[in-house]
Amino acid sequence: MTDNGKSARKAPARTKARRKPAGAEGPSTIRDVAAKAGVSVATVSRTLAGNYPVSTETRARVMAAVESLHYVVNVHAKALSGGVAGPVALVIQDITGPSLAHVAAGVEQEATSRGRLSLVCSTRGDAAREDDLIQLMREQHAAAVVLVGGVVPDDAYHRRMAEYAKALDAAGSRLVLVGRPPLPAGTPATVVEYDDRGGAFQATSHLLAAGHGRILFLGGEPGLSSAEQRREGHLAALRAHSVPYEEELDVPGSYTRTSGYRRVRDVLDAGLDFTAVLAGTDAIAVGALAALREADLRVPRDVSLVGFDDVPYATDLTPSLTTVRVPYEELGRTAVRLALDREERIGGDNHVVLSTQLVIRESVRPPR
Repeated sequence: MTDNGKSARKAPARTKARRKPAGAEGPSTIRDVAAKAGVSVATVSRTLAGNYPVSTETRARVMAAVESLHYVVNVHAKALSGGVAGPVALVIQDITGPSLAHVAAGVEQEATSRGRLSLVCSTRGDAAREDDLIQLMREQHAAAVVLVGGVVPDDAYHRRMAEYAKALDAAGSRLVLVGRPPLPAGTPATVVEYDDRGGAFQATSHLLAAGHGRILFLGGEPGLSSAEQRREGHLAALRAHSVPYEEELDVPGSYTRTSGYRRVRDVLDAGLDFTAVLAGTDAIAVGALAALREADLRVPRDVSLVGFDDVPYATDLTPSLTTVRVPYEELGRTAVRLALDREERIGGDNHVVLSTQLVIRESVRPPR
């Protein structure tokens, strides 16, 4: 009986020993919470999970201990057990671009509306970094990984995307490609595109209808999926209006303001005649506008100008820019919606193409 009494007196000492001493380093653990609340670890876990009935008094003691110890739930452990919704990861090449920022806004809005955390990562165009980020998102149990940014859709690209899709699918996640071409049938991935070709067709047709027969086309880099589609739309419009293609008016380059400026300046220095410019992006259009002004050519008095994207500053230019509107935020929202609702959409379409729209403002006028 004496031994039993000693054992009973020692029990509280063992419980107290599990408590984290004041000033001790490291975060509090679930065992610290259990000791402070005077309950078992299992009771703390059930209380925090909310999936098992506990008394009001017990819940109050546990939550008081959590607050006192500043305990933070191990989200990774909860994700492993299915106790927390996985985040939505957005992987983009450049977080500073205005169009990609709007895709990110759409992803964040839709993820937040569904109680999901959204993560934004930048690859800076590094394929090895993209590989590392995909692996990291698998380890973080992301519900979906959204890849955004132009690509050259060669065999190596398709192999890499297929590997991503299968690896994420095996981890219960989903690969979503935004603004990128679709993958072969059977690949466990979702694709959300927009109509690049149709947008360029509208833009060129608008200039041709205004009477411009010589349109300087400042497209993107050859091989880039969006650049190729926009060029196809431009050429299709020329054919539809029986306007011959002139190679000297087709000047490719990067999707930047600097590139737009340099290309227009070079064309003017070469003495090439044109009455309108179709820019592959609004950024190119801004550079083109600067080069035209530098040459004392006014838009639209001397040269008409059309952009592509409809970024926010397009309305603030002088003159306001006629351009093709791409639904960037809707691309982000649609990507998240299709990825998270895929279980309810068995047999549904995993390839969606959103429409583009020509927005007519002040930068186009019939040639003099």
